[in-house]
Amino acid sequence: MNLRRFGAALSFGLAMNAHAAEQKLVMEEFMVPAADAGISLYVRNKHPEGVNRFRGDKIVLFVHGATYPAETAFDLKLNGVSWMEYIAQRGYDVYLVDVRGYGRSTRPPEMDQPAQENQPIVRTETAVKDVGSAADFIRKRRGVDKINVMGWSWGTTIMGWYTSRNNDRVKKLVLYAPGWLRNAPSLTDKGGALGAYRTVTRDAAKARWLTGVPEDKKATLIPAGWFEAWADATFATDPVGAKQSPPVLRAPNGVTQDGREYWSSGKPLYDPGRIRVPTFLAHAEWDRDLPSYMLYAYFEKLTNAPYKRYVEIGEGTHTVIMEKNRMQLFQAVQQFLDEDLKPDL
Repeated sequence: MNLRRFGAALSFGLAMNAHAAEQKLVMEEFMVPAADAGISLYVRNKHPEGVNRFRGDKIVLFVHGATYPAETAFDLKLNGVSWMEYIAQRGYDVYLVDVRGYGRSTRPPEMDQPAQENQPIVRTETAVKDVGSAADFIRKRRGVDKINVMGWSWGTTIMGWYTSRNNDRVKKLVLYAPGWLRNAPSLTDKGGALGAYRTVTRDAAKARWLTGVPEDKKATLIPAGWFEAWADATFATDPVGAKQSPPVLRAPNGVTQDGREYWSSGKPLYDPGRIRVPTFLAHAEWDRDLPSYMLYAYFEKLTNAPYKRYVEIGEGTHTVIMEKNRMQLFQAVQQFLDEDLKPDL
């Protein structure tokens, strides 16, 4: 590319980013009925103001991981913008959903009792059903056959399994911090008997976040105030846990039980080879929750995706979504969502 073309391309890119930053957004919130009676799922939507019609390839649904709700990561404003807003500002109709037991969705009655009195609740298969209910709501609302789906951490298992069962309802699949068969203990499983749910403190959340980060990088990995903003928003979503001393966040243990019975026992819950849609994997080098070997193993299993790709982000953890290098994640995923690739035959 000559200098004149490079300058024109750079100017166009800057203009597009400026336009995106100026795009006014609308937020809507819904309580969507789950497949099971008495359960409602919190769904949040952000889209450009004045636009109510979207093609399926311009619609995205995000689901959270094993411990924390969707809205306090995907739609947490840091440096003026959340990831949800970043995508919506580029002309997308963007949704997030909290699986039952998380965030603003219905909490099963077992969560009102001492944890040890009940078995682990909200197994992955239940979470897949909840995502299906949210996806059905969105497809009906916008009158489309397919949408893009995206998951983080446990959410990659939820969305991967959902897609393997519903290829005809998915346009593209994005898996941020993909999980697969485990050869080392999980950071979220402390051993011992499992009750219905587990509790997490702010200090424990920070320690887990920084696991695997070199000592000389810890001070600058998370920009000042970002962890506190996330922790304040996240722990406030559990009014019961917030009253304890110290405050805690309660999270269902179904995912932990699945980890023991399946992922740590060499038994996958589903086959990625059944995924037949374009798939993008994103990972960060210091992720000790779901290490890089899982990324590589999962990528190899995607034998029937029309095309697949992964990006490994340097100097980032499992929570790179809220760290100094988060824009590398945002931009890589956005490129995948925006592109319209066809075979070069």
